[in-house]
Amino acid sequence: MYYCDSRLQYPVRVETPNPLFAKMLQQAIGGVEGEIRVCLQYFFQAWGQRGPKKYRDMLLQTATEEIGHIEMLATAVALNLEGAPVSLREAAAKDGAVNAVLGGMNPRHFLSAGLAALPVNSDGVPFDCSHVYATGNIAGDMLANATAEASGRTLACRLYEMTDDPGMKDMLSFLIARDTMHQQQWLAVIEELGGLTEQLPVPNSFPQSQEKTDYSYVFFNSNADGSINLNGRFTEGKSLDGKGIYSIAQNHPLGSEPKLAPGPKAAHAQNEQHAGILQTLKQKVTAR
Repeated sequence: MYYCDSRLQYPVRVETPNPLFAKMLQQAIGGVEGEIRVCLQYFFQAWGQRGPKKYRDMLLQTATEEIGHIEMLATAVALNLEGAPVSLREAAAKDGAVNAVLGGMNPRHFLSAGLAALPVNSDGVPFDCSHVYATGNIAGDMLANATAEASGRTLACRLYEMTDDPGMKDMLSFLIARDTMHQQQWLAVIEELGGLTEQLPVPNSFPQSQEKTDYSYVFFNSNADGSINLNGRFTEGKSLDGKGIYSIAQNHPLGSEPKLAPGPKAAHAQNEQHAGILQTLKQKVTAR
C-alpha cells in the first residue's frame, strides 16, 4: 500500500521558463538514466526479493522516494513550459518560433500533454522498461543499482550545467545529493554481505570448479599482430575476488568454423540452399 502527500519532496521553482530546458529535463524522467527507470527497477527488485526482509524494505522505501523525484521533474517541466508559444502565429509575433519551436521545443509538450511532462526521453521516445534490471540476485542487483545511480547523477550534473535558472540549479543540486546517497547505499549492501571479495563472481552460488577455470582470470588480447600495451590492475596481480591471478593471453580460435545444415523446406529458402550451395554450383559447372 502506498500513501500520497500533495506536497513535493523538495521545492521546485522556475524563475525564467525555458521550453528547451523542459525538453532536456525529459531525459531525467523517461530516459535510460531517468527516474522512471530506477523507480521501477527498485520496485521489481523489492517485489521479488527473497533475501533478508530489510533489503526488501529498503528497496521499497527508495522506489517510493523515486516516485517523488518523478513528480518534482514533471512539475519542473510544466513550470518551464508556462508561457511557451502554442501557435506559429503567436510564436512569430513574440519571436518565439526561433527560440522555442525551431530552437528545439518538443511540440508534443503542447500537442499531447497541454504544456505538461510526458513519460518520454528528450527525443520524445516513450520509456519502454527495457533497462529495468531485477534479476533476483541481490549482489547483481545492487551493482546494477549503483551503475544506474551513477548514470543518473551524471545526467543531473550535466543538466545542472545547462541551466542558469537558480530554482532549477537548486532542485538539481538536491537530486544530485540523493544520487550520492543511493550510490553509497547500494554499495553498502555489497559490503554488508561480505564485500566484493565474497560476492564476486556474481552469482557466487555457482561452483567455480564447474567453470573453464583456465579462462576465468585471463584478459584476451585481440590485436592481430599480438601487440599489447594494457598492463594494469586487470591484467596482473591477484584478482578482486582473491581466487585467481590476472594474466594476458592472445585471443585465438578455440573452435572450428560453424557449418549449418540446410534449412527445412517449409522455410522456403532457395533450392540451391536445400541441396547445398557448393554441391549445386559444382553440378551446374560440370553440366556446362
